[in-house]
Amino acid sequence: MAMREARNRRNRAGRENDDREVSRAPLGGVRRAQMITTYGVGAMVAVGDRSYIVSGLDGWKVDEAFSIREPRLQYWLKVHGFKLPPAADPPAGDGVRVRLFPEIYSCSNCHALKEFRRFGSPRGKSQCGACERPLTPSRFVVACENGHLDDFPYFAWVHKKTSPADASSDVRHELTLHSTGRTASLRSVVVRCSCGKAASLEGAFGKGAMRALGISCSGRRPWLGRGSEQRDCPAAPRTLQRGSSAAWFPISRSAISIPPWSQTIQKRIDPYYATFKTLLERQVDENIVIETIRSSGVLKGARFTEWNVLEAVRRRQGLEAAEHPDPEEWSGFEPAGELRREEYEQLLFGTANVDQGDDFECVAPSGDSGTSLPRGIGRTMLVKRLREVRALQSFTRVEMPTALAGDTRRSAMSNTDVGWLPAVEVSGEGVFLTLDAEELRRWETKAGPRVRAGQIHDNHTALMRRRIMIAAGTAAISEIWSPIDARYVLLHTLAHVLINEWSLDAGYPTAALRERLYVSEDMAGVLIYTATSDSAGSLGGVVAQGEHKRLRISLESALSRVSWCSQDPPCMEAEATGVDSLNLAACYACVLLPETSCETNNTFLDRALLVGTPDDPSIGFFSREGLGTV
Repeated sequence: MAMREARNRRNRAGRENDDREVSRAPLGGVRRAQMITTYGVGAMVAVGDRSYIVSGLDGWKVDEAFSIREPRLQYWLKVHGFKLPPAADPPAGDGVRVRLFPEIYSCSNCHALKEFRRFGSPRGKSQCGACERPLTPSRFVVACENGHLDDFPYFAWVHKKTSPADASSDVRHELTLHSTGRTASLRSVVVRCSCGKAASLEGAFGKGAMRALGISCSGRRPWLGRGSEQRDCPAAPRTLQRGSSAAWFPISRSAISIPPWSQTIQKRIDPYYATFKTLLERQVDENIVIETIRSSGVLKGARFTEWNVLEAVRRRQGLEAAEHPDPEEWSGFEPAGELRREEYEQLLFGTANVDQGDDFECVAPSGDSGTSLPRGIGRTMLVKRLREVRALQSFTRVEMPTALAGDTRRSAMSNTDVGWLPAVEVSGEGVFLTLDAEELRRWETKAGPRVRAGQIHDNHTALMRRRIMIAAGTAAISEIWSPIDARYVLLHTLAHVLINEWSLDAGYPTAALRERLYVSEDMAGVLIYTATSDSAGSLGGVVAQGEHKRLRISLESALSRVSWCSQDPPCMEAEATGVDSLNLAACYACVLLPETSCETNNTFLDRALLVGTPDDPSIGFFSREGLGTV
């Protein structure tokens, strides 16, 4: 997928017009999937010797033929549909628009530090007009927790840090950037002004450095173009490296296609559904609806009749009318939300009849009549076919979105509501398993698991209260509590150890496997699947791990591996580890995974809840004292 530069033309009044963009030659390219995970709207990307920011959805040109439909996810995200990021050439689009950012560049020869347009660089090149040496984009930017982004305020930094009173507007101010090379710290990076002032960048990365100098957030949103600023932002700007991961955190949502939406007939009626639905809502004569179905082309090459289509349309209408928004779904504890509950029920009972074109097939293991499930496991199902739609809902900056915490920070993806979001669809296979409900309830009544999980719960609660900005004040913040409990930590850690084990047994790279958790008072399941956009997506190796005999062997091996860690005893005895102290006994030597495989960025993990501790083995759900041998 190509990236093309979006430049603003000036109208007759000399003002910049962001709506009139010049389509230019492709600057570079990235994979479509990276537009959801790495280089989405608002993210910075280095192309050659320049740095750009991916523009808003307003400037994306995508043909309707490349739309993606997933009714359940559309409903919960309140959009009309999804679209694949545009490819390099029509008809799939003509690439994604990017804008030059940061706008501040420096010259390695004359040391000038100013906006790129003021260097007089030859067209298509990044050179200093005075000395013809390459230009370098600013290494530093400033961003705030509300998603705003701006160039580092070099002028304000120099003059406010030295003597603000001497920053006279009558004096010509030309900035230069120098590196003394004496140390590798920011103390060696010095900005000088032609007025005689100079200051190093030492201390620029301090949390309150900008606010201490009276530098407030500009509210800029360069990915949306000029004139999109949000004034009076209360957040303090923070200095970041241009390539820092903290400069862009994606907020993505996904759903697995389940019946009836995954059925062939529902996929076929997608492009025509709005027309058929409108006729039914107007109570048009049934014969007219049937005739419309016949002439629409939906039956071309199909094995179903017009009456089957009519029934499918009515069924979808009924399902849509029966759904009600779940306030906790996207703002709270997602594993317990209604979207997951629908998937859980389908995974639990499987599919009876599957058409060749269906996207979902889930069956019970076969040939296991003489082999029982491992103790502690309630049920296992083989998901031979699945389709997942992943959409980029928004993004944040500076602070990572708080996992499962109802983080309300959402940066705008466009200036106007375009009614769709960028997404990709991936296919694969997987294994779904649940814990034995009776054994789980018995284990949850023990003090040991509750105390250990309570430490993570308390740390997460404190984190939520720190990060979530609530105008009502301290009283409202005190009502926020983490949903994390022993059941969630147990299932999450179990998913991690099985992914590590199956990556060895099935031959998949660990990053090709993913987890999907289903946790509530009446749900205790995990889906481990291979939904990936490359060739490692559906080779059949993971499904085989769900057979009772293989599951027993792999679970036993996985628990044996995590019963001891090369970092023990510090790993097992740690009182808090990981990002924001949201783990206990978990490190990269035992249970952590590539972050693309984990729903919560490797947080809420504790292998002691699986195998126990040396002092108290009964804490472990699968330990001999806690449950019995597997």
